[in-house]
Amino acid sequence: MGKDVIVACDFASAEQVFSFLDKFTEKKPFVKIGMELFYAEGPEIVRQIKARGHKIFLDLKLHDIPNTVKKAMAVLSNLDVDICNLHAAGTTAMMQAALEGLTRPDGTRPLLIAVTQLTSTDQESMERDLLIHAPIDQVVMHYAETAKNAGLDGIVCSPLEAGKVHEVCGKEFLTVTPGVRFADGEAGDQKRIMTPAQAREIGSDYIVVGRPITAAPDPVAAYNRCVAEFCD
Repeated sequence: MGKDVIVACDFASAEQVFSFLDKFTEKKPFVKIGMELFYAEGPEIVRQIKARGHKIFLDLKLHDIPNTVKKAMAVLSNLDVDICNLHAAGTTAMMQAALEGLTRPDGTRPLLIAVTQLTSTDQESMERDLLIHAPIDQVVMHYAETAKNAGLDGIVCSPLEAGKVHEVCGKEFLTVTPGVRFADGEAGDQKRIMTPAQAREIGSDYIVVGRPITAAPDPVAAYNRCVAEFCD
């Protein structure tokens, strides 16, 4: 997979997501299905969107004991998604178990990436709430290295950290970066953000964009603008 824009389809129902996706009559965007939509509609929504020809990043951020995550990943692997994720904080044993569960009998599997620190987390909240006192960029790099050593394909990180992740873990180690906003847009609840053009320059492999596209007056135009800034 090359650079791509992943659209965060954070909708509450199948009706809403299909109303949105029906607007795209030419290119079918890579879509992210998160907790809200998956919990509302279940695995069938993944099958239906996949049948329409979309690549899918299933963003459920698994974090549990290794055996539970292994069994859950085996179920998700059967949905034929393109990317799955989990929390790197679940430890190496959990990440390795996830890979085992995700790998199909023929040896194929979706890409597996780890969440380091959420883009809504900043240094102050990490120290206050998580009792992690190292600098946030150092924490992210440690989580990234742990994920790579466990055999994962990449991480979810802020675009501010993508370039450093590639320095530490190599260019083949994928960086999937939310927290992307247009220069003339609103930040929302994201704290560590960057524009699509800046994310491209710093080395993000995939950017995840939600409201700047899904809430735009013309979502297709907003998507095309994002692709032009990031991919072209």
